[in-house]
Amino acid sequence: MIKKLFTTFQKERDLTKGSISTGIWILAIPMIISNLFQAAFNLVDMIWVGRLGPSALAAVAMSGQIMMIIMFVMIAIGVGTTALIARAIGEKNRPKADNIAMQSIIMGVLGSIVLGIVGYFLAPSLLKMLGAQPDVIALGTGYLQIIFMGVIVMFFMFMISAILQGAGDAATPMLILAVATILNIILDPFMIFGIGFFPKLGVNGAAWATVITRGIGSIIALEVLLRGRSRIHVRLKDLKIDWDPIWKIIKIGIPASIQMVSRGLVGLVLIAVVASFGTFAVAAYGSAVRLFMISMMVGFAMGMASGTLVGQNLGANEPERAQLCAWTTVGYYGIFMLFMTFVFVYFAPNLILMFNNNPEVVAIGTNFLRITALGNIFIALGLILNRSMAGAGDTIPPMIITFLALWVVQIPLAIFLSRSTPLGLNGIWIAILLAYVVQGIGATFWFQLGRWKFKKV
Repeated sequence: MIKKLFTTFQKERDLTKGSISTGIWILAIPMIISNLFQAAFNLVDMIWVGRLGPSALAAVAMSGQIMMIIMFVMIAIGVGTTALIARAIGEKNRPKADNIAMQSIIMGVLGSIVLGIVGYFLAPSLLKMLGAQPDVIALGTGYLQIIFMGVIVMFFMFMISAILQGAGDAATPMLILAVATILNIILDPFMIFGIGFFPKLGVNGAAWATVITRGIGSIIALEVLLRGRSRIHVRLKDLKIDWDPIWKIIKIGIPASIQMVSRGLVGLVLIAVVASFGTFAVAAYGSAVRLFMISMMVGFAMGMASGTLVGQNLGANEPERAQLCAWTTVGYYGIFMLFMTFVFVYFAPNLILMFNNNPEVVAIGTNFLRITALGNIFIALGLILNRSMAGAGDTIPPMIITFLALWVVQIPLAIFLSRSTPLGLNGIWIAILLAYVVQGIGATFWFQLGRWKFKKV
């Protein structure tokens, strides 16, 4: 039964014809499951580390914000890769798609080596820059350095997922990530608490478990591509630099990179502002963000599905169908986000308790979830439509919209409302909510102008 279900999602389909809803869910369901597994990596770390106390939880939360910037760089390269491969598949040009895949892997590997070396040596300075207390810096430095040492395997898994998803195969990356996540869930408590013959590594144990299990996933992913077990086949004999697709990936990816890194830097500024309210506030913020990321992960998946559909349909000269794909996806994700609004508003305290039972942590985290959840419908608009335009290779408008929402609205308001009004921490949460509204409205306006339909890549 499971094998039959997996085959259904892995089956090669022409996404430029037939039911749009079927195309969305064939791509989105495996991507949603993949992203939930991705979120599970962080959630499992937070749940187990939370048992070590608020300082340990804060260390992983702050480290997570730093690593989110690295993840955003990966997403940026992945956006260019997915857009180009989707166009090539829509054009029925498989050799072109294979070459794009090879070039994106080369870029990912080289980029991860540079980031890993720089990040390893800057780890304590980055935590100090965020305003971490001395005990948090001591715990978080080792965790961050281990993660940076293994950043290459994270890049590798992510790039292969972007490659296969652009080709319309979301099932294979899902299966690989499922294996890695299950192994991480098993390995985490053994390495954190020193169960059996494992040494007791504490916070560092969570980092080692993540790196080891992602490394295993990377080996599986490499085998899939080299043997051509999916829709893309890369060959070691073709391991050479081809500047034309690399330049195109960079051209599409730079605006996406600026957009995503900008989002990551905003996260760093926000956690620095939150840190001024104490360790409990950081622990609550880190816990709530990870819960909120579950609903966002579903959106990222549906946005990637929409981007793939838009790219392939533009490659097949079907711009109106591409637009309908995007709006249909918005409708589905909007329904889900309305449901999540209800969940976060009514069950927020119970959700925060999964991480920590400190009353202050629970109270702060509850307010975060209840206030920011009111912007969920605008998240649906902004996320899906921006990803759809990125799938068309039009990444500059989403970059501008994101910059305005985050740096012109969110950060100034977060600082002003939290420090110059009686709102305190709630002022930060209100600023985040207003940024969601601005981003949703901006994305809707630009998408409806339709200029992305004529983007050449």
